[in-house]
Amino acid sequence: MAGRRDHKRALIYSHDTFGLGHLRRCRAIAHALVEANPSLSVLILSGSPIIGSFDFRSRVDFVRVPGVIKLRNGEYLSLNLQIDITETLALRSSIIRHTADIFDPDILIVDKEPLGLRGEVRPALDLLRSRGTPLVLGLRDVMDDPSALESEWERKNAIPALSEYYDEIWVYGLPQICDPLAGLDLPAGVRRRMVYTGYLRRQALEPAPASEAAAPIDGDFILVTTGGGGDGEGLIDWVLAAYEHDPGGLLPALIVFGPFMLPERQAAFAARAAALAKVRTLTFDTRLEALIERARGVVAMGGYNTFCEILSFDKPGLIVPRIAPRLEQFIRASRAAELGLVAMLPDQYSRDPAMMAAALLQLTQQKRPSDVVVPGLLDGMRNVERLTAKWLDYERAGRLRIGARRNA
Repeated sequence: MAGRRDHKRALIYSHDTFGLGHLRRCRAIAHALVEANPSLSVLILSGSPIIGSFDFRSRVDFVRVPGVIKLRNGEYLSLNLQIDITETLALRSSIIRHTADIFDPDILIVDKEPLGLRGEVRPALDLLRSRGTPLVLGLRDVMDDPSALESEWERKNAIPALSEYYDEIWVYGLPQICDPLAGLDLPAGVRRRMVYTGYLRRQALEPAPASEAAAPIDGDFILVTTGGGGDGEGLIDWVLAAYEHDPGGLLPALIVFGPFMLPERQAAFAARAAALAKVRTLTFDTRLEALIERARGVVAMGGYNTFCEILSFDKPGLIVPRIAPRLEQFIRASRAAELGLVAMLPDQYSRDPAMMAAALLQLTQQKRPSDVVVPGLLDGMRNVERLTAKWLDYERAGRLRIGARRNA
């Protein structure tokens, strides 16, 4: 039936339990794919509680599965429903499989987790594999410290899933910055199916008319963003302390808390900022790209999406990476700083205000990422479009033969 359709369909699974990283990456990919292919529709499966706050292009839509939240001890709870986590995961898995069955995609792109949250995608993978649907795993450039990732993926039985299901593994980065699966004992066939795309170039969107961030500051400013904000309190506290210590020659700062920062922490930070002539704050804006494009420089924790945006809009970047619960941000920032793409300020437990103030002053004198020549650095979207088009060219009869290559 799929072979006779005059349009194509892509299904994207977004692993969402905390923050905005997975959703924003999948949304950017979906938008690029429909822009490149006028006969393509993209459906995103996500558990993000705020996915409905974002705008989506024509021919892009989403199905939201019940949300879950990860506790500090590693356990999961249902986000809103008063039901057991086992029931929540069973409900999510059923929705994912049913959506895959009815939508009948010509390609499935799974973000980060080979089997989804606690294996919830496996039934959909089995179904689509039986139909010959191309199955792709998309990985960010850095996953975690190799030893930590090895332990995690062994527990999740993720490595066998790479051989069992996936036709290709797209790495949204470059090997000279990081091999996300370094240290893992991967079959040779899996290694052959890894494709480094380069980083995913982002485009600026005009602020919506009612956008909170439409015109927060006139003139030059430094943008401070924590992404989702759930773990960004340390960075914001340190930046505020720098302006409280000695605003001197610092440019004005716009601090974006993020939608997942606790309301009481937002209120406390906003009160401190209100006493500072050079600092403005806002909760969040779904079109953060427009703010990054306007900023003189960007201070961030170094999550994947913000890093891509710093590169895409060619902004001097100061990265203050977290080191727990993952080393992902620290590894990315360290490698990028070694190449000269950004500056890095390790998070000091003392958080010396003078040290941050000096780094903020230096930021405005810093080189731009484009001053460093890294071949293929921002070719990610173009390569994802090209790779997707390759798989979409397979008709159903041809795709039934793809599975044989997974075990090659």
